[in-house]
Amino acid sequence: MKILHCCLAAFYIDNFSYQENILPKIHKQQGNDVTILASTETYIDNIKLGYVKPSSYYTNEDIPITRIPYVNWIPKFVVRKLRIYSGIQQFLQKVKPDVIFMHDSQFLSIIEFVRFAKKNNVKIYIDSHTDFINSAKNWISKNILHKIVYKFCIKQIEKYTTKFYGTLPVRVEFLHDVYGIDKNKIELLPFGADDSYFRWEDKEIIKAEIRSQLMIGKNDFVIITGGKIDTRKNIHQLMKAYIELTNQDKIENIKLIVFGKPTAELKKEIDSYITNSLIRYVEWLPSEEIYKYFFASDLAFFPGTHSVLWEEAVGLGLPCVFYKWEGIQHVNLGGNCLFLESAGIEEIKKTIISVLKEELTFEKMKNNAEKLGPEKFSYTKIAKQALS
Repeated sequence: MKILHCCLAAFYIDNFSYQENILPKIHKQQGNDVTILASTETYIDNIKLGYVKPSSYYTNEDIPITRIPYVNWIPKFVVRKLRIYSGIQQFLQKVKPDVIFMHDSQFLSIIEFVRFAKKNNVKIYIDSHTDFINSAKNWISKNILHKIVYKFCIKQIEKYTTKFYGTLPVRVEFLHDVYGIDKNKIELLPFGADDSYFRWEDKEIIKAEIRSQLMIGKNDFVIITGGKIDTRKNIHQLMKAYIELTNQDKIENIKLIVFGKPTAELKKEIDSYITNSLIRYVEWLPSEEIYKYFFASDLAFFPGTHSVLWEEAVGLGLPCVFYKWEGIQHVNLGGNCLFLESAGIEEIKKTIISVLKEELTFEKMKNNAEKLGPEKFSYTKIAKQALS
């Protein structure tokens, strides 16, 4: 089956662990002929959004990818917001996909896909990464871009689309409430853990290796956090709370692993925290290495905005602490995680202490996490669900 993954509604970042990276990879592993069509928007130096030149090349998994140019008859700042591309119809006629999987739909050139669908027997699936937390945060964005422009885009292709997927429960609601998509055509397609990287029977070996590399004892209790370190993720709050607890001698044999690069505004503060001898800081982890550090840990802690690392940690069977967001509580599988009401220092400290002191409660969290997480958030299963 020929599957085209379309990433024209936003950025596409090579070699990351986002859904638009993992699903094509696993679809290919499952025996399909996969191609990726992407915008020129990406992360520059893994820190800030920017643009690269149009090009064609292969991913690390040997999947052909084409970064297609914007049209050049509209000013750049306009065309990049409306997302109008050059050469889509020619590309579609060349590839002739059986299935088109769109990662979001907010681009005016979606009309080219409608033209193709009218004349060809093709199945279309569309996922959504859009909600009121990461988008539509001001009047113009909400009422002009989303309720008029982007709604126009998605409504053009609605009749040709087999299924719309919200990648979070709050995004399922956004598809219906803002774009007016029929609820019967919408499902949740969650993020997950890329279980194609490892064998579960190697978990303890991997755990021992990473702990040895980081000089962490076998009996130490390890908390892990990471990803993009900006003010909204509140990782700096967790680090500060952890240092205060260790300085007050309220916890023993507890280590904190932090991975990821801080933004410019937080770099000085983060640099001051990582001098603490109990913090194991790893500036950058390739996506294929992250699972190893989760395996080496006892508790994942995410005190800020949502990240795909949430579902990855749950999918790897790790007990977790998350900031409580309405519409993003699907990671709760019946006791595998705790939710913070705020990202304040005192609540973070209180939560860490409660996890450490209430051993029976934590054991229940751990049992639920290990039993239910891999079953619910396996990308191998999610990739099959996406085309069902």
